[in-house]
Amino acid sequence: MTDVSIIIVNWNTRDILRDCLLSVYAQTQALTYELIVVDNASSDGSAEMVKHEFPLVTLITNSENCGFGVANNQGMRIARGRFVLLLNSDTLVLDGAIQKTLHYADKNPEVGVIGCQAVWPDGRRQNTCLRFANLSLLALSSLLFFREAKPFQIPLLHPDRYLNLDLEQEHNVDIVAGCFFFVRQDVIDKVGMFDEDFFMYGEEAEWCFRILQAGWLIRYFPGAKIVHLYGASSFQVEDVTRINKRKGVLLFMHKTRGLMYAWLANLIMTLGVLLRIPFWVIEDAYQLIAHRKPLRVWDKRMKVIGFHFAGFFAPVWK
Repeated sequence: MTDVSIIIVNWNTRDILRDCLLSVYAQTQALTYELIVVDNASSDGSAEMVKHEFPLVTLITNSENCGFGVANNQGMRIARGRFVLLLNSDTLVLDGAIQKTLHYADKNPEVGVIGCQAVWPDGRRQNTCLRFANLSLLALSSLLFFREAKPFQIPLLHPDRYLNLDLEQEHNVDIVAGCFFFVRQDVIDKVGMFDEDFFMYGEEAEWCFRILQAGWLIRYFPGAKIVHLYGASSFQVEDVTRINKRKGVLLFMHKTRGLMYAWLANLIMTLGVLLRIPFWVIEDAYQLIAHRKPLRVWDKRMKVIGFHFAGFFAPVWK
C-alpha cells in the first residue's frame, strides 16, 4: 500500500507550483508516495506545465474554481495512501520533511493530524498552530484595539493564535494550518473529509473540530520543516479574500455552536469594522498629507460592512 498521498490544490501559481513539486521529488525518499494535483481552472498554464513537466503526477482539472475544500476532497477520493498530506502549492519541502512526519505518525497512532514547522524564505518562523475562535476572544480582537496598526500587532489581539507558544516543542493544538496537513486515512474514513460548504478559510478549523470530537489528537511537530510563501493564490483576489475569511469564521461558529452564536459573532465583527472607520480616515488623510496616493479601498471596505449588515437578516455566510 502507498504510504502517503500528497495532494496539492493549485490556482494560478504555475511557477511556484513547479518549485513545490521539484522540492517534493528532491526531498522525499525512503517511502512510497503518489502526487495528486488538483487545478482549479487556472489561466496561467499551470495544468499544462504539470502535464508536460511532471507526467507521473495525477492531474485533476476543474472547469471552475471549486475552492480549497472541494478540490482537496476530489484528491482525497482517489488517494491510495495510508496517510494523506494536503500541501499548499506555495511551499517548499525541506530536509526530508514528509518522511520525518510519516515516521512520527507511525510512532504516535493516537495523533490524527500532524502539522509541521513552517518558515518564511528568510528563515523566520510562522505560527501555524491555531485555536478555535470564540466570542470572548473575538470581542477582544475586534473591539479593544485596531489590529491593523503595527504597534498593536500582538498575539493577544488575534483570536485564532496561541500565546507564547514555543515553536521548537511539540504541542497538542486545536488546529494546524492547511499549508501542511498530514492526516491518517483512518481519520478520513471515520470522520469524513472537508465540509464543502466552506469555499476557502475555516474548513481546516471545522474538520479539526470533528476530528477532535472523534477522539484523535491534533499535533504540531517541529521536527519537519517547510518554507511557506503564504497566500500566493489568495493575494491575487484580496478583496474576495477579505469576505471569505469572515465567512469562514462565521460559518465555523454556526456549524459548531449554532445560529445564535454565529449571529452574536457577526454583531461583534460588525462593531469592530465600524470602530475601524476613524482609523481608516486618519490613515487616508496621512497618505494625502504625505503627498502620496491615498488608499483606494473604500469599495472593498464597504463590501465588508455590507456583508456584516446583511448577516443580521439572513445567515449570508452559509
